[in-house]
Amino acid sequence: MDLEKHPAAPAPAVPAAMAAEPAPGGLRASDADRDRIAQILSDALAEGRLTAEEHSERLDTLYAVKTVGELDLLVRDLPAATAAHRPAAPAAGLPAPASAGPVETVVAVFSSSARKGRWRPGARTRAISVMGDVTIDLTEAVFEQQVTEINVTSVLGNVEVLVPENVTLRGYGSGVLGNFEVRGEGLAADPQAPVVIVRGFALLGNIEAHPRRGARLVDLADRLRKHLD
Repeated sequence: MDLEKHPAAPAPAVPAAMAAEPAPGGLRASDADRDRIAQILSDALAEGRLTAEEHSERLDTLYAVKTVGELDLLVRDLPAATAAHRPAAPAAGLPAPASAGPVETVVAVFSSSARKGRWRPGARTRAISVMGDVTIDLTEAVFEQQVTEINVTSVLGNVEVLVPENVTLRGYGSGVLGNFEVRGEGLAADPQAPVVIVRGFALLGNIEAHPRRGARLVDLADRLRKHLD
């Protein structure tokens, strides 16, 4: 009996993105990866290995690049670079990395909410406003880490972040029919001061971060020296 021969069906094509495992340096950077690099940069600033200008430039780049390999380039000349991909125990007397602590959440839905006065902000704070008002006032806060990150979402709401005028303030965000504004990024800050990073998205809402004139943290340098001693 003759059997009709048919050509073998071609193997299904594999998408280019799945054809091979990406090289470690080409992996997309996660928030935890950025937190570890930010901690290395902060330690380098406190130890005098980086100037305030160098730290500011690298921090700006930190939140602009997309891959682990690009993050590595930011710390390759620093002694802690080999620890960039693994959580390390903090040295005695030094605060833990940003990824180690819990995330505090401040929510206002058709209402108002505020964090102010003499409080201790965590390394990460999340603020959510839905047709409400949120105020995060850091002018009297006690900072226990070098880098403090505030992630903000505003939908038909308003969020205001206030910082001391000698703290380094950085902003990364956008708005859709809304406003995302960070003022005072170019002001001269204390080289030993904490860094406050505001990242946010406003949809028909408003997000503003700015220094409060006359409000200063005067014991920053002494506190950091005690951590290093």
